[in-house]
Amino acid sequence: MLRLLNIEIHKLKHNKASKVLIAIYFLLLTSIALVAAIKFDIGPIKFHLAEQGIFNFPYIWHFNTYMASNFKFFLLLVIVSMMANEYSNKTLKQNLIDGLSKKEFVLSKFYTVILLAALSTFFVFMVSLILGFVYSDFNEISIVTTDLEYLFAFFIKLVGFFSFGLFLGILVKRSAFAVGAMFIWFIAESFIKGMVFWKFKANADDIMRIFPLEAMTNLIKEPFTRLSAVKTVAKQVGENISKDFSVQILDVAIVLIWTAVFIYLSYALLKKRDL
Repeated sequence: MLRLLNIEIHKLKHNKASKVLIAIYFLLLTSIALVAAIKFDIGPIKFHLAEQGIFNFPYIWHFNTYMASNFKFFLLLVIVSMMANEYSNKTLKQNLIDGLSKKEFVLSKFYTVILLAALSTFFVFMVSLILGFVYSDFNEISIVTTDLEYLFAFFIKLVGFFSFGLFLGILVKRSAFAVGAMFIWFIAESFIKGMVFWKFKANADDIMRIFPLEAMTNLIKEPFTRLSAVKTVAKQVGENISKDFSVQILDVAIVLIWTAVFIYLSYALLKKRDL
């Protein structure tokens, strides 16, 4: 495993575009902290976003993982460009000539996916921990360690998403086309979702949750309606927000199954091709 991972790290270190994208990605993750600086002071109206409880433990784990997951597109570009470079630079063929099997090649890419997802999760954990201890009203260990499953869900979400990108990168061989294919799939799922809700209504969510991107989305649901301030406003206009925000085991299982499918299809496709 370490041998295969070292090969990929070496390639990333010598790829300027990948290094820039990775740097932008982690800068964006750090930018979550800038939310704390958002203030509105208009006459008698004073609003400080950090004081609305978004950085309170344990809510911060939900909020930050949800926000951070919106930046995953930048690492997707790293994954698909990584595969595109293998074809354009003919390093894939050279690796196979040097004795790397096709199975080891796919595994080396998958290990890179896991590494990038793990680094992202650790980074979000550290940023959240710092922001939480600075702004949270609750710092008891029992409260701090509550809802840490959102970090696990964030990790699984990234692994699944990047595995999908890896498969598309191997399938179409060009990074722009791979990103385009991901966008087309997203549009297709959105269209199917609209049709399913129109036809089945009550059972629509149960049907849609088996689709890959929908399953990844369901891992970390939007956190905004969980805020007490939002619930108070909703009650004032006659709305009662009743929603389960927890990480569902079924959604985790679905994403893991899709991850295995994407990695297997990547290997099957590479094995079938004459390189």
